[in-house]
Amino acid sequence: MPMYKKSLGILLLLLAAIAMGTLYGSYTQESAVVLDEAGHEEGAAGKNITVYVTGAVNKPGMVTVKEGTRIGDVINTCGGLLPTADQERINMAQVLKDGEQVKVPERQIAAPKGSDSKAGKSASGADGLININTADEKELDSLPGIGPAMAKRIIEYRETEGNFQRIEDIKKIKGIGEAKFTKIRDKICL
Repeated sequence: MPMYKKSLGILLLLLAAIAMGTLYGSYTQESAVVLDEAGHEEGAAGKNITVYVTGAVNKPGMVTVKEGTRIGDVINTCGGLLPTADQERINMAQVLKDGEQVKVPERQIAAPKGSDSKAGKSASGADGLININTADEKELDSLPGIGPAMAKRIIEYRETEGNFQRIEDIKKIKGIGEAKFTKIRDKICL
């Protein structure tokens, strides 16, 4: 009988997790920011183009639209911006070309006031964050818990796999788990 109760408890926990995930998904979908219609010129011949939309949009993926469509229109087609999107870093009026990729960036977490950053000028921004896509070994070594060996692994990863797409991707480096990521997440950016 105790095994039955444990199984029932696990089943109830799974059902609760699924319900919470469903509620969260519907909440984020409802809170998507839909932009005003961008009103583009109608002189286009009506040729279709396909673009790939990624990042902080509600429904990322490939989208087929009319030639002459602007980024703002494509984002609306993808369900609008997520609340975490950084609208300031993307030109909504830009006219798209066939095969183009539109990356909608997310707002970066600012470093807390008074945080001590020993990073050099080349990979750290005005906010003192270290850019993990451009930082050299010395700058990466200055992060808490990142030594010279780990800094070399980060640089090797960038050289073989390409730039990090999200700051969470740094956890793909061997030796950087959730605990170490928690220590450095407020000190890094893309």
